[in-house]
Order: sequence, then structure tokens, then C-alpha cells
Amino acid sequence: MAKRDYYEILGVEKTAGEDDLKKAFRRLAMKYHPDRNPDADAQEKFKEAKEAYEILCDKQKRAMYDQYGHAAFEQGMGGGRGGGFHGADVGDIFGDIFGDIFGGGRGGGRPRRGSDLRYVIELDLEEAVFGVERTIEVPTLVGCKTCNGSGSKDGKTSTCSTCRGHGRVRMQQGIFSVQQVCPHCAGSGKAVANPCKDCRGEGRVEDERALQVKIPAGVDSGDRIRLAGQGEAGPAGSEPGDLYVEVRVREHGIFQREGDDLYCEVPIRFTQAVLGAELKVPTLEGEATITLPQETQTGKLFRLRGKGVKNVRSGRLGDLHCRVVIETPVKLTKRQRELMEELESTFEGAEPGAHTPRANSWFDGVKQFWERMTS
Repeated sequence: MAKRDYYEILGVEKTAGEDDLKKAFRRLAMKYHPDRNPDADAQEKFKEAKEAYEILCDKQKRAMYDQYGHAAFEQGMGGGRGGGFHGADVGDIFGDIFGDIFGGGRGGGRPRRGSDLRYVIELDLEEAVFGVERTIEVPTLVGCKTCNGSGSKDGKTSTCSTCRGHGRVRMQQGIFSVQQVCPHCAGSGKAVANPCKDCRGEGRVEDERALQVKIPAGVDSGDRIRLAGQGEAGPAGSEPGDLYVEVRVREHGIFQREGDDLYCEVPIRFTQAVLGAELKVPTLEGEATITLPQETQTGKLFRLRGKGVKNVRSGRLGDLHCRVVIETPVKLTKRQRELMEELESTFEGAEPGAHTPRANSWFDGVKQFWERMTS
């Protein structure tokens, strides 16, 4: 039976790079590895994919294969199938696969520890900026107090008969052999003859733990605080997991945050924009003053240095940016309307753009638009 093309086996183009080859082999290994696929032909397909990957990830062997095909490796030419390979990091791929199968990655042979936990804490902007200390209630698995986390009613343990105290067992599947955490003792190497009734030999029970969490100043949404050893208790007294407190900052009624800078909009009257004025604006530490020059345009930004957020890592202070927005006067009195009409009459006959800075560029743009439309 003729051998299939190596590129066809992996499902890649002949120009595929090393990363593409690795991804293709990993995909096939996940599908056909004997530990995952018990079908009779899965082992053959896996061996076929492994052989293709070994050849194509070795630059010298790949060059010979591209030139001579399968004949390059017959009768010892090119080192043969068993001659080893240098370009293919199969160990990395197997580590990923076994991590998916046994849940432990390369650490799959280590004693099982408690699971890491994630807790989301919501903060007001002021709390995130200045820091706060909070008490949180975390539902989790904690060490059983009755047996002190040992899982044993009388505190006595013996050597696990399955792994003989090693905490790991070897599994054989065809030509492959892998180690995994012992399923009976969870990697502790110990067995319990008289299980604790409260925890049923697990060494841990469900409970709610109250923890004090100190949130440092300057945190932002998405930041995480790691509390080592505050996750789930491990089985039978093994190492606990960690707790990750994730920060979410609520929207603020006045300020918007971008990194270490704060932004806010400040409404101003038409007359203030024309004549200039001094304005009191809010900051997170109290009031500050900004000076509007005459003829201020709407949207202009005024920066107050150091009035933003202190960076949680570098300690650098951000800035506060105040964007002024001119509001159209409403509910005018008769006298105010008369004054507005009188003011408007003074603009009649004036050159376009004399009093409106953007008028010239706007009218020029409109003119060019119509010329393009009618040409």
C-alpha cells in the first residue's frame, strides 16, 4: 500500500512553517491519541501523523523529503525512521495533550492542589482611586476541622496501595506510557482506613470564608489581586489553591477614566464663552479653578496636571481633562431675547468667517462637495 504524502497527512500546504506544523500535529494528536480515541485505527493514524511531523519539522529531513519523497528514507537513506529528529519539539505537544486529558499539564504528576478561585469585587471610582479595605464572603471548600484536614477519623493514615506511596501511577496504552496523579490518594501517597464522617475522607468541607481584602490605590477594571493560599483547600490536607480578586469599577456620574487620566464635561453659558470667565470645577480631591479665555470654543480641553489617578505600579499621577460644552440659552426673558436679536443684527453684512472661525473652511468644503457632485 502506497504511503500518503506527509503534507496531506497533516493537512498543511508545502509552504507551512514550524508553527503551522505544530498546530496541525497537535490537532491530529488530540483526535487520534489512543488515550482519547479507543477506535482500532486511531493508533495507526496517530503513528502516521507523528511520523509526518518528525520528518517535516527537521529541516534536513524535510529538504530530502521534498526532493526525493518517501524514497529518501528507505534503506537507511537520510537516517531512517528511527534515526531521531531535532526540529520537532514533540514533548511540548505531548505536555499540552496530557494537560487536556488529565487536567495537570506538565505538572500532571504532582499531587493535586486545591482549585484557584475568582471573586469579582465592584468598586466606586473613588474607592478604586484612593484604595479601600473590604470584607468579602467567599463560598469555598475549607479544611475539615473535625479531622484537621487529614480525612481520617482517627488521624491515622497508611501507604496508598495503588501508587505505593509515590502519589503517581503509570498508565500504559499501546506503545505509549504516561504518568498521572494517583486517582485514589490524589497524589498524597497516603490512604485513609477510617474516613472522617464530616468530610467523608476528603479532608475538606463546603463553607463560606470571610476575608479582609486591601485594595491598593489606583486599581482599574480588570486588575487582579492574588491572595496566595486562600482558594479551595486541597484534598486530604494537600496544598490549597489561590484566590484571585478581580476589580470592576462602576461608572461615575461625572468622571470618565482612561488609564491614569480623568475626563469630565463642564457646561458653560454662551456669554461665558464669549467674554471669558473663571469656573469652579470638581476634582476627586475638591474644587479647582480653570480660566476661560475670551472667545472659547465648545469642546476645548483644559488640563489640570496631577488631578487624575495615581498609577498603582509606578506612582505617577495622571491629569484631569475638563471639556467645556457651550449650552444654548433656554427660557429667555423678553429683555434677553431683545438683546440677542440686537446682537444678531450686528452680524448682518459681515464677511463670512469674520466672527465664526470655522465658517470659511466649512463653506469651502461645501463648495468643493457640490463641484464634485455636478462635474
